[in-house]
Amino acid sequence: MHPILEQLANSVIIGRSKDAKAFTQQALDASIPLQQIVDDALVRAMGIVGEKFKRNEIFVPEMLVAARAMKESMILLEPLLAKAGIVPKYTAVIGTVQGDLHDIGKNLVAMMWKGANFRVIDLGTNVDPQKFIDAAKQHNPDLIGLSALLTTTMPAMKATVAALKAANLPKGKIMIGGAPITQQFADEIGADAYTADAGSAVEKAVELVGAN
Repeated sequence: MHPILEQLANSVIIGRSKDAKAFTQQALDASIPLQQIVDDALVRAMGIVGEKFKRNEIFVPEMLVAARAMKESMILLEPLLAKAGIVPKYTAVIGTVQGDLHDIGKNLVAMMWKGANFRVIDLGTNVDPQKFIDAAKQHNPDLIGLSALLTTTMPAMKATVAALKAANLPKGKIMIGGAPITQQFADEIGADAYTADAGSAVEKAVELVGAN
């Protein structure tokens, strides 16, 4: 691998935003292909971050700073990728369900998905079922992510899954997560997948869209 990409990947892993930006610029100045910068440095780095998180080697704050460093790199890359007509292979819609204003977990998953080469439409928090349906119809996503942190908003998650299923969308696997959510609950409400953390959410997302 090109040494600049190695340095860029390391900057993202340890969450050094300024370095990530600088090495991204160096990679561009060295005429390294855009797709190579994304795949070999950013996607690889966020994959390593996800693995470290799953093994409890790092925790949420470290993941957030890594995601922020990746974001700094993407600020430089996204306009160039768009200009070159290079678009992420998969699309995901994500949001926190109605009545729930928590967004750290959702934001982490969204950033991890972006790092895995997904185009992510983030609907924010307190998202009612119709808004999820409208976004799914507009963007035709491969994946729809629902987050809930409060036990009191679990019924809203159930209602949203039911509404999405009833909408007969052409595609869009439904993944759910959040502190009170379990695999049993996912099975009960008919979600396609459940993951316990943001690191697992990337693996499961890739697995799900591969099955589409």
